Parts: sequence; structure tokens; C-alpha cells
Amino acid sequence: MSKMHGGLVVAVGLAAIAVAQIGAQTPTPYKLGMFEQNGRQFVGLVLNDAQIVDLSRATPGEASAPQIMAIGSGGSLKQLIGRWDAKIAGAMAALAANPGRTIPVAQLKVLPPIPDPKVLLSTAVNYTEHAIEMTGNSYTAASAAAVDPKVAQGIPGYWQRRAGDPRHNPYFFVKANSAITGHHDPILLPRGRDRIDWECEMNIVIGRTAKHVTRDKAADYIFGYTLMNDVSDRGGRPDGRHGSDWQLGKSHDTFAPLGPYVVPRQFVANPQQLAIKFTLTGKVMQDSNTDRMTHTVFDLVEYASHMMTLHPGDLISTGSPAGVGTARATPIYFKDGDTSTCTIESIGTLYNPVKADK
Repeated sequence: MSKMHGGLVVAVGLAAIAVAQIGAQTPTPYKLGMFEQNGRQFVGLVLNDAQIVDLSRATPGEASAPQIMAIGSGGSLKQLIGRWDAKIAGAMAALAANPGRTIPVAQLKVLPPIPDPKVLLSTAVNYTEHAIEMTGNSYTAASAAAVDPKVAQGIPGYWQRRAGDPRHNPYFFVKANSAITGHHDPILLPRGRDRIDWECEMNIVIGRTAKHVTRDKAADYIFGYTLMNDVSDRGGRPDGRHGSDWQLGKSHDTFAPLGPYVVPRQFVANPQQLAIKFTLTGKVMQDSNTDRMTHTVFDLVEYASHMMTLHPGDLISTGSPAGVGTARATPIYFKDGDTSTCTIESIGTLYNPVKADK
């Protein structure tokens, strides 16, 4: 089978032979990302966060497979996710187990894994302690009977509350795609703004078109997970008009460092039990766990899919744990020369220098 021009080509062969090869063995874990080398961009399979297989140049021998298959005419990870099926999953498993030629990641530029989602949704105050540090209120009632009557109505048409649920209703805002930047790229501090903060967050990567999905079925629509630093301008507007200005606060250029890679969901045993740590120039600022989320990843997929149709490659950021700079007795904000490091267990580490926008 010939290669498609500019296409994503991988070694396949899992139909019979490769399936037998990996058999009952534990699959080799891998991640997926976007890379650039000498001006050429490509999708890569990531092994041990160190070695990259260029999927556009993989050959049959490198996957111990008898043939090759073009799995898409495009060269983006989002397109690969949109075409994902059992054959592609099998090919990736075979390639991870027998990668052959690899490139050290140090020789490549790591790009944002998905720079162009149809939508990047962010979840506000979705960790108990973060809600308390920002507002003094967890927004979770002592019991279902104590829930505010307005909250108890849910969000008709979008969020059906279940019996006995004491939590507040979920809340999304949209972060602009133009804010997305990559691993090792600088976070730029806007001129005239001196209250720029961090929020280390896990992101859901949608794998299938999703509409009116229930939380019980939500896992089937999740491709995997990545990291995002929801950089936030806490300075607000002097006039305070219309309340919180989410766009001003969240969507400046470089305010959405993303990546470095996407981890397929089969390699994340429990997305609700992952350690989260954020360090500012080496000092730990956030140290929490995804088990502190108010609404789980499955809740968030349900709510989002009732509000809008989700497409492969869409992103839902699941909110920040406690430890942001603005909530401290003496607030701390990013300054020129800082380093930002966001780490989530099983998913990876996202690093960005901080620079004044000159």
C-alpha cells in the first residue's frame, strides 16, 4: 500500500501476527504528541518521555508487521484521534512494543499536542479547597436537603441533578485557542498587568463525537488526558462591569500552555486519583490530587455534551486545585524570569519559562 502525500503512515500488521505477538502481555505504555524537526511537523509516539517514533516515517520492520497502512491524509494528532479505531490502536500497541528507529526528544521541538480544538472548555472552582481559598465557601452543602433551592433545580436541559447530590452545579468558561502554547515555550506577562497567576490542571481529550452523553458512558468518549496551565490575570477591570471578565482573565496570548503529550486513557488507571504538583521557580505552590475534584471527568463530559456537540480533539480542562498565588495572605504572582512546572501523575510534566512581554 503506498503512502498518502503528507500523510500519517504507521506500521500496522496487528490483524493477526502482531496480536499474537503481544498476546496476553502487558501493553507497552506510550503517549502521543506533535513535534517539529527542521521545519517539518509530525505526529510522534512517545516512549518513556524520552524517545519519539516519527509516525510519518515508520516502516514495517520497525513494528514487526507485514504491511503498512496510511491512517490519515493529514499530519495532526487531532486528525489521528478522529480516525482512531481498533486497527490503529493495535498498530500503535505493536509499534510501542517494537519501535525500531527512534529520535531523542532533545533533538526535537515539542509542539502543543492539539493547538486547534473546536472548543477549549475550562471548569471554574472545581476543587473543594480552591473554592474555599478563593471565596471562603466550598459551595457543597452539608446534605442534599441543605442545597440552595435555586441550585437544586440543576440547569434545565443541560444538567440533571441526581437525588442526594449536595454539590453545586458545574460551571464552564471558554478559553481562546489563540492562548495555546507549548512545552518549553514562554508564558508572556502582558504589559501593564502585574497579577498573573497559575492553575495546574488536567485536561480531558475527547475521542469521539459526543452529544447528550451520560456520565456512566462518558469514559467511552474520552480519548485520553493532557496537562494545561490555566494562566490567569487576576487584575480584572477597573469598572467591574458585568462581573467577572473571563476573556480578559484567561485568554491572553500564551495563557494556555498545553501538553507536552496526550496519554491514551488506557494508561491512566484512575483519572480521579492522580497527584498534582505545581512549582514556581522550584518552590512547591500546589500539591493536591484529582480526588479533590467536585465534579469528576465523567460529570464534566456529561454536562458539556448536553450543552454542545463535542468533537474528537476537543478539550475540557478540569479545574485547579488549591495553592494559587492570589489566594495567599501575601499574594504571589508570576514575574519575569520565573519558571512554571506543572506535573500530574501518569500524565507528565509541563514546563514553561516566564517572560515579560517586551
